[in-house]
Amino acid sequence: MVVTLLDYGAGNVRSVRNALLELGHTVQNVKNAEDIITAEKLIFPGVGSFGLVMQRLQEGGYIEPLQRRIRENKPFLGICVALQALFEGSEESPGVPGLGIIPGQVVRFPETTLSVPQIGWNGIRLQKDSKLFKGYEKEKLYFVHSYHAPVTESSQDWVLTLTDYGYEFVSAVEKGNVSAFQFHPEKSGKAGLRILNNFLVSDSDDTTIVKTRDRIGDKQTNIAKRIIACLDVRSNDAGDLVVTKGDQYDVRSGGDVRNLGKPVELAKRYYEEGADEITFLNITGFRDFPMQDQPMIEVLEKTSEGVFVPLTIGGGIREFTDSDGVSYTSLDVASAYFRSGADKISIGSDAVYAVEEYLQSGKKTGKSSIEQISIVYGAQAVVISVDPRRVYVHTPGDTKHTTIETATSGPEGERYCWYQCTVKGGREGRDIDVVQLVKVCQELGAGEILLNCIDKDGTNSGFDLELIAMVKNSVSIPVIASSGAGKASHFVDVFEQTSTDAALAAGIFHREEVTIGEVKDAVQAAGIAIR
Repeated sequence: MVVTLLDYGAGNVRSVRNALLELGHTVQNVKNAEDIITAEKLIFPGVGSFGLVMQRLQEGGYIEPLQRRIRENKPFLGICVALQALFEGSEESPGVPGLGIIPGQVVRFPETTLSVPQIGWNGIRLQKDSKLFKGYEKEKLYFVHSYHAPVTESSQDWVLTLTDYGYEFVSAVEKGNVSAFQFHPEKSGKAGLRILNNFLVSDSDDTTIVKTRDRIGDKQTNIAKRIIACLDVRSNDAGDLVVTKGDQYDVRSGGDVRNLGKPVELAKRYYEEGADEITFLNITGFRDFPMQDQPMIEVLEKTSEGVFVPLTIGGGIREFTDSDGVSYTSLDVASAYFRSGADKISIGSDAVYAVEEYLQSGKKTGKSSIEQISIVYGAQAVVISVDPRRVYVHTPGDTKHTTIETATSGPEGERYCWYQCTVKGGREGRDIDVVQLVKVCQELGAGEILLNCIDKDGTNSGFDLELIAMVKNSVSIPVIASSGAGKASHFVDVFEQTSTDAALAAGIFHREEVTIGEVKDAVQAAGIAIR
């Protein structure tokens, strides 16, 4: 099958292309408006904010050809924001018209006890007959979005599947040969690849229909807790790119950088073992390269060829001038990583500096990397990597910062502590606490918090549950617990004793002390939803 991809130059379209190649299909890009009309099979991966997507379609002259193709009932598949674009408009971009194919408006999830954006693996309930779910075994699929199509009477004839997140919303639509998913099949592992292939199989080759009486996902769906594998990547003394792991951020042992494997190979292993996401943290500057030769770009490109779960990249997402003398904004850097296969960008030290500036002025500037990337790609694309450490005090009045009464006393018997944010890989503390940081980052447009803990890093003593609970109670966006995991039961503890959305580990997976499968077995045995 020759598949035509509507790549309008925004975000991670590479993953869709790689998924199609993995399935054995040939991929070609839309080169002009006529290609949209004549394509045998057209896939529209919606990446970015609603307003950006519609702007790019307008600039390319693609709106009328898309509307015509859909009216003519030619095979069409939209993904994520492309489903939302089928509607008349969205609360995300007021006043910006959608394609107007389906009546109604896309709306934002309300801020309840559930995290917004919804980021993670959820189920679906089939509402009408379709061939798209042949072979589907009720697996969870990957969602990442703050806005959704509500269930309304006016759009009922389009609804293919529903999903629950606080209440039910439309997770897939279909009418004739026109389909669209809110979830990302290209990021939903083998289940998602099967669904993609079902769209691409010619009707003459396979006419199998999955009937609604087969009751796919007949029960209320629920989002899974995510298990994430993290790979700290840097160059060793020989100049080779390796995955390493430190003890409280010291990655050397006996004078040499610890080498725990090659990043692409390890990522593929974790994907096969069932990791729900892969996170790469670039802990070297890599500034002595032209932008197009940045080592992490190659890592993402190669990883995305065979890993079909979400990829996050962190480290170095800031303004810089490369070895050719070319200057780049943080948005330029993020865009290059998205185009190379990243789904989310993680920002560390620069987030601290942005928050300090915000606290001084009380105003958004629109210039911080958080704001720039969020405006273009949506909040769900921006992760804040926080590196706090404990500062003990005898009473809350001893500091201006937000404190907790801790079960782990300080060196002088202190019963209280606050969490100081750090920069430069934990080497420098700043006069800002973790609650200040995460609240402002959410205000600036971040969509997720990766919560590390310097005190716990490399200890294998378990997650800092007090820190995690404090941060979860401070924000409405998802939180990933990190640092300190030493055994499978630590994951059970963090999910049972806090409302964290995900938990991440590195060293124990790299050294094969605990496998991802063992973690998932333990979490599932405790009655916690997993993929």
